[in-house]
Amino acid sequence: MLVQEIIRRKRDGEILRDEDIAQIVRGLTSGAVTEGQAAAFAMAVFFRGMSTAECAALTTAMMHSGQVLDWSGLALDGPVLDKHSTGGVGDNVSLMLAPMLAACGAYVPMISGRGLGHTGGTLDKLESIAGYNAQPDAALFARTVREVGCAIIGQTADLAPADKRLYGIRDVTATVESIPLITASILSKKLAAGLQGLVMDVKTGSGAFMSTLEGARDLAESLAYVATAAGLPTVSLITDMNEPLASCAGNAIEVLHAIDHLTGRRVEPRAQEVTLSLGEDLLVLSSLFPDRASARAALEASLTSGAAAEHFARMVKSLGGPGDLLDRPHERLALVPGVPVFADRQGYVTSIDTRALGLAVVALGGGRSRPQDPVDHAVGLGALLPLGAPVNPATPLALVHARTTGQAEAAMRNVQAAYGIGGAPAPMSPVVHARVFLKRD
Repeated sequence: MLVQEIIRRKRDGEILRDEDIAQIVRGLTSGAVTEGQAAAFAMAVFFRGMSTAECAALTTAMMHSGQVLDWSGLALDGPVLDKHSTGGVGDNVSLMLAPMLAACGAYVPMISGRGLGHTGGTLDKLESIAGYNAQPDAALFARTVREVGCAIIGQTADLAPADKRLYGIRDVTATVESIPLITASILSKKLAAGLQGLVMDVKTGSGAFMSTLEGARDLAESLAYVATAAGLPTVSLITDMNEPLASCAGNAIEVLHAIDHLTGRRVEPRAQEVTLSLGEDLLVLSSLFPDRASARAALEASLTSGAAAEHFARMVKSLGGPGDLLDRPHERLALVPGVPVFADRQGYVTSIDTRALGLAVVALGGGRSRPQDPVDHAVGLGALLPLGAPVNPATPLALVHARTTGQAEAAMRNVQAAYGIGGAPAPMSPVVHARVFLKRD
């Protein structure tokens, strides 16, 4: 069928056949589908949506547009698992969860992305570690997964190339905010990674892409249903992003926070709860543990025993980083000194514009507005106060780690504006709002 006829059918609200969708994806990969046609297809899906079956077909076709990893030749003695977050501020869970899962018997080939917009990127955080190779060759990637149990790297050009092209077109045609297209984009890469189980962390709140709980639930359900239909058992958790997950935002500073968490030097309850909740559901989903209670106990033991920290250290060393990172983190991770920004009145923190805090980090140089922008790993925000904290004009809301006085002053104004202060503490929302899981027939 002609590509324009497929587009017309979707424009008119018809259900596309699997072979129609496969034809679009082949054309995206080969170039036979023009940018105009790709944009028209994306816009038609944006307005008309897709059924679960259509979305699964799009996901599967994009997965097969490039290399699909196969871990069977490594004779691994545990399941191949992964986690994905829809993005937030102070969200460094991947740095803790991957080694914790490895310590519990799983293998985690985590293919992560860079930050864009107000959200931080796992790869940018890891590249604040001198020598860390986020783009290893296939042999080093496989060896690290086999020998260490986890490896966090960036997407290669061979994984889901059709998605890469379609996403670039969506980004410039105002069609990013389409749940079927978001679902297919995320899951095509995860399916191509050869996983046996996936947990999705769908954020909601002032610092999330899906700011409303209703929108987050729609996305969480789409991800769980389509992944399961495509053969990848998946559970989605909806977690809170009405305040930064960690008490910091930036690159090196979030790695330092993760190291403190893994080594037990500083464990913050919100970050701990999200990490444990994601991990326990994934370990149960993969049948490594019979229930969430036993899975949580194993994850907690991986921290108290030091096993998770050891796996993190071995991963960093295997991928080119320093072997003494856990012993000398402040020497190995550059962080410019911080200056305090104070509350302007007495009261309690009643709201946080989390997105504004993320954008403050970007303005400091710790994020990027365009994919090609450089990132300053040494800047960011630290000691961020949580919701409900009592404050007065002598209370620091945060520490601003900035290169220049001008950048520091601008960030201080942004931080003050992001914090709402009232006369009484606001009701606290749960850090995990809901779980979405679809049992396979």
